Order: sequence, then structure tokens, then C-alpha cells
Amino acid sequence: MLPPLYDQNSRVKLLVLLLALLIAGATVAYTNVLVQRLSEREEHQVAMYARTLRYLISTEDTNNLQFLQEQIIEANTTIPVILTNGTSIIDARNLDLSRGLSRADSVRQVQQALVAMQQRHPPVEIELPGNARNYVFYQDSRLLQQLRTYPLVQLGIIASLALMAYVSFSYSRRAEQNQVWVGLAKETAHQLGTPLSSLVGWQSYLRESERFRDEPITEELGKDIKRLEIITERFSNIGSVPVLRAENLYHTTHNAIAYLEARVSRKVKFSIETELPLDAPALLNVPLFDWVVENICKNAVDAMEGRGSITLRLRRVRPSRQWWRRRAPRPQVALDITDTGKGIPKNKLETVFLPGYTTKRRGWGLGLALARRIIENYHEGRLFIKASEVGKGTTFRLVLNQ
Repeated sequence: MLPPLYDQNSRVKLLVLLLALLIAGATVAYTNVLVQRLSEREEHQVAMYARTLRYLISTEDTNNLQFLQEQIIEANTTIPVILTNGTSIIDARNLDLSRGLSRADSVRQVQQALVAMQQRHPPVEIELPGNARNYVFYQDSRLLQQLRTYPLVQLGIIASLALMAYVSFSYSRRAEQNQVWVGLAKETAHQLGTPLSSLVGWQSYLRESERFRDEPITEELGKDIKRLEIITERFSNIGSVPVLRAENLYHTTHNAIAYLEARVSRKVKFSIETELPLDAPALLNVPLFDWVVENICKNAVDAMEGRGSITLRLRRVRPSRQWWRRRAPRPQVALDITDTGKGIPKNKLETVFLPGYTTKRRGWGLGLALARRIIENYHEGRLFIKASEVGKGTTFRLVLNQ
């Protein structure tokens, strides 16, 4: 299970997300209220514009004509309007027409604007003497149109800022995790150096001693020293750029499980199957690759509770092409590690790779996280769970370049 720190971080992220959604929702709702009020105001202005026109046409009082003309008719500088008598256009105001057009082209643009207005708002009727009628068509002002799109722009900005914050946070967190990994690995390698040197000295003493010269313990001690040297080399490679060489994948895999096979329960059966030629190469750093295979196999042994089978299959896979790389992808091969253990629930398929996740009473939960880091960061490959079924087992897939 994940430590409390990860669970707490997840809750904080959820809280921040909910707060951001609440702020965005409240802002959009308030903007919609403003849009509705401004739309009603423009509709009222158009209605007043129509009533003024009717008054100007029907009245014989010339005292207020200039006032009405200036204060109401000509004061409208924002709302596009077109006045028609039902068959032809009488007047048009505030239309966004192209400059430098001929009269015919200008008329054509006004007619197109009239069609758009007819689809947008119902016209305002002006009743004239003699049962004649004029019609005022209008559309939203530029300000209102901009205000309608403002929530979308605002949501886009909020989403962009949230994405930038998430990427920055993830990058800084990965950088911090990398520093922790590197520091821990270097310190471990340093701490192993002193007792390892001492063990080498004791082995030399035993070999030169007549009493222990022919004892099996001397050779067994040499094997353990060799193993500690490999482990020290693994930790030393963490944080530095490891050297990848074209190694024989079948033999390297066989050697990796040979050491582990002799040190686990005899009720666990190991087998290697291959669809590749026995001399098929893969770009590997052998100490780090062995570490990955051992970590996955050890987890499989624990999942099977010391009884079952582990099958390793080598096969060729179609290389995945990254869009940011122009060059053709290298050929790739895969190593599938299948166990007959408990299996992993679907909702835990990615969680198992998080640092700190473990189902054991004792353990740091770093094995699979470190294995993925080694394959993806140092080998430019992939490590993922290909298949898993609760009660039947799990298949891990390692994808490597050739």
C-alpha cells in the first residue's frame, strides 16, 4: 500500500482541482449573467430606436425632431441595425463593411448581414400610418459578442495555467526524486565499499592459510564477494550515464535467473522460451538489466508464496515511433516475465510502479519503481504490465532496443 504521504498529496491535488473548478464555474456563471443583462439592454435600445423612428415618421411636431435624431438615432454607434420596409433596405447603421468596395458589392454585403440578423433575432415592427410597416433588424454589438466568448477564453487561460503548473510541479518533483535516487544509490555504493574491501582481504588470508586453503568456504566467500561487487556497480551506475552495449539477450537473461534460481525455493520452476535467434543482441547495461530481472522475479516469487512457475519469453516487437523523433525507430525486442501468482487488480496496474507501494509487511516498495526507472531512463525502453488476472498471474514486459 502507498505511504500516507502519497495519499495526502492525492487529497491536496483533488482539493486544488475542485477549488479551481469552483472558481471557474462561478466566473463563467457571473459572466453569463452580465451577457444576459447586456443583451436585454441592447434589445431595449433597439426597441427604443424603432419607437423613435415611428415617432419621427408620424409626428408633425418639428421641435423635438433634432433632439430625437441626435440623442437616440445617431447615438447608437455600437448595435448594428438595418431598417427595411419588408422588401427593400431603407437604412443601415454600424455594419462592419469592407472598405473600398463598389456600391453593388456594398449592397451585397448589407444583404448578407440582413440574412444573418434574420437568423439571430426577430425584427422589431414599426407601425406606420396607412397600415404600412417597417422592420428593424439587429444583431449583437461587438462588445456583446466578445463578452459571450470571454468565458471560453478565460477557461482556456485557466486550463493553460493549470497545465503549466502541473508540468512544472511534475518536473520539479521528478528532479527531486532523481536527486533522492542518486544520493541514496551513491551513498549505498560508498557504504558497501569498506566492508567489501575487508572481505577481499579476508578471502586472501584464507587462501594463503594452510588450514582453510582447500575449504569450500573460501570459494563460497569469493562468490559472495563477486556478488557484492556487482551490487556496488549497480548502485554506482545510478545517476550516471551507463554504457549500453549490444549483449546476447538470451545468455544475459539466463545468467540473471541462474543466480536467483539457486537462492529461492525449489518449488519455483524457472524456464526460458525464445522466438529470437540465440545470438540475438539487445542494447544493455548488464548489471542494471540483471537488477531489473531479479526485482521482477523476486516479486513474482513473493506473489506465488514460494510455489509456482516463472516463464521468461523473448520475442520481437514492432518498434514504437515517437512523433518528436525524425529518425526511424530502432528494432526492438521484448522480454515477457510471466508468473502464476496472485495477480494484480486492474486499478493497481500503474500504482505498483509508484515509489513506496508495497503489499509486504516489510519492504520499502522501491523495487518496481527502480526497475522502471532503469529501463526507461537508462535503456530508453519500456517496462509495463502486459496482462494480469487476479488468482492466475501477471506478465511484465520489458521492451529494449537492438
